[in-house]
Amino acid sequence: MRDMTEQETRAFLFEGARTGKLATASESGAPHAAPVWFVPGADAEIVFTTWHESVKARHLRANPRASLVVDDERFPYAFVLVKGPVLVQEAAPDLLRWTTAISRRYVPADRIDEFARRNAVPGEWLCRLRMERVVARAGIAE
Repeated sequence: MRDMTEQETRAFLFEGARTGKLATASESGAPHAAPVWFVPGADAEIVFTTWHESVKARHLRANPRASLVVDDERFPYAFVLVKGPVLVQEAAPDLLRWTTAISRRYVPADRIDEFARRNAVPGEWLCRLRMERVVARAGIAE
């Protein structure tokens, strides 16, 4: 495998509709992984949401760090792994803007508004993962 360039890494993360696998840990270190929909934020951020009663939310409240892996399961394979602190906004004033952006990436055009509004409700948290450490590898086709 070879290292991806920064441009290749951003394209891999943010083009198409790949889901991420977000790993969090409780205050005591108990791990948890869950799939997430996400979009790019400002600078080196990945933006996603989570319900305030989810395991992700409980872990992020106690230990606001996470890692996210996005991969291509087809030969010649590739992946991006991001690690960093997570800023959680429990009542983000721009939540609908972000849930709309996320919905635009993952759902059919005629359902974007429905999914955006469903996820822009009290109790849904806006989360920003700072891309502090990035490992990006692409397979080499033969």
